[in-house]
Amino acid sequence: MKELLHISRSPEDTRKVARKLIKALPPATRAIIIALHGEMGSGKTCFVQGIALTLGIKVPVTSPTFTLINEYKGKRSLCHIDLYRLNNTEEALSLGLEEYMDAEGIIAIEWAERAKDLFPPSAIHIYFETMKNPAERTIIIKIPATHNGHHHCGMI
Repeated sequence: MKELLHISRSPEDTRKVARKLIKALPPATRAIIIALHGEMGSGKTCFVQGIALTLGIKVPVTSPTFTLINEYKGKRSLCHIDLYRLNNTEEALSLGLEEYMDAEGIIAIEWAERAKDLFPPSAIHIYFETMKNPAERTIIIKIPATHNGHHHCGMI
């Protein structure tokens, strides 16, 4: 497990961290699952916006809190899932979360802790925490060993 720490001082910083991560990922035929953890307003959706920009997605990306799932087409497909309104793993299963995880593209899942039992060992977990200065965030990226051998080392 490789752990990377970044301090974001603005929404643009958060989007830059996302861009660096996406650019460091290898081409994939299977889904790349990005599990996003953090309180409301900590930067999860902003991070997904950075992913979308990197993939060349031109439409606005907003949190799918009420629709639960938004899908976008870019250089790779992006599936943005928000589990905030779910209570447990069973509700995530009824949403079809496992099928999305088996698809191609990048699957970014906000409030990932609500379905923690469903994530494969290859999932990248990202933790957001608001700091004392409300404009600053700590972003911790945990990349599993299954992604080693690719050029993540100098990404942030």
